[in-house]
Amino acid sequence: MRMLVTGASGFVGGAFVRRYSGQDGLELIGLGRRARPASLPPDVRYVQHNLREAMPAAIASAGGIDVVVHAAAKASPWGSLAEFRADNVKATQNVIEFCQAVGVPKLVYISSSSVYYTNRDQFDLTEESPIGPEFINHYARTKFEGEMLVRQWTGRSAILRPRAVFGPGDTVLFPRMLTAARQGKLPLITRPDPQARGDLIYIDNLIEYIYTAAVQPGIEGDYNLTNNESVPIIAFVCAIFERLGLPLPTRRVSYRQALWAASLIEGVYRTLGIQSEPPVTRFGVQVFGLSKTFLVDKAIRDLGPPRVSIADGVAAFLEWQRRQGE
Repeated sequence: MRMLVTGASGFVGGAFVRRYSGQDGLELIGLGRRARPASLPPDVRYVQHNLREAMPAAIASAGGIDVVVHAAAKASPWGSLAEFRADNVKATQNVIEFCQAVGVPKLVYISSSSVYYTNRDQFDLTEESPIGPEFINHYARTKFEGEMLVRQWTGRSAILRPRAVFGPGDTVLFPRMLTAARQGKLPLITRPDPQARGDLIYIDNLIEYIYTAAVQPGIEGDYNLTNNESVPIIAFVCAIFERLGLPLPTRRVSYRQALWAASLIEGVYRTLGIQSEPPVTRFGVQVFGLSKTFLVDKAIRDLGPPRVSIADGVAAFLEWQRRQGE
């Protein structure tokens, strides 16, 4: 089997390529917009290409492509709608056109659980839960627009929606929190009881799910992916800070106040045309202040239970963080 993995220079795609390089009967081709990462195994062919542009059919030379895993995306709480559409919608259209041109039989699209999010607590979300028409941010909107393109494709496909991916190599979820904690700038966002709960998924579990969806012919359709063990968000994050020897937040801000402040700051950034990410965003506040939990019975039935627990995943992540510090 020959498999093309987009986003191979990123967190999820890179972890996938490193894990399955050398797998018997599998040839991997990585594609990313950055130069070849030093962490990629030498036996993996790597193509540097920006998916805003059409993909050259020559990538499929010497035997064609059996599966495309489309993990590339602009994953950020901030940016213009035009940027997100270029990296998450136009890029997906270009991937689909490549699949059509070279006869790829299966496409696995890595979407996001954020397509479901609203500005309220949400419990026990399933694949049947409503999506849209309003979205929490541009990222969620454009990931769903990418899903709609995949649904129109005539080939076989699977749409995977992971929730809060964490682990060694994380560049999005925990780095923002750890940086703010080290600088003493992370407040505790409070709300009336019960405290917010959320699901996560450890990176090794996610990439194993992606692999199963890619190689098993019967895996098609939508799948929400978590570790199937929700956590109290604030307590979970504070426990990580303690184990890393970071100061715990002492300043308390209510969810309503924090959301108001984030809305004001975002408005200022947009008015002034500031391109950099604000120090606080509404989405960031909602991560700490709103519950988002999922029922993943379908994924466990078809893809299997997660192999690595949250506790073991946290231990591996902390060990990696300590090595980064060294």
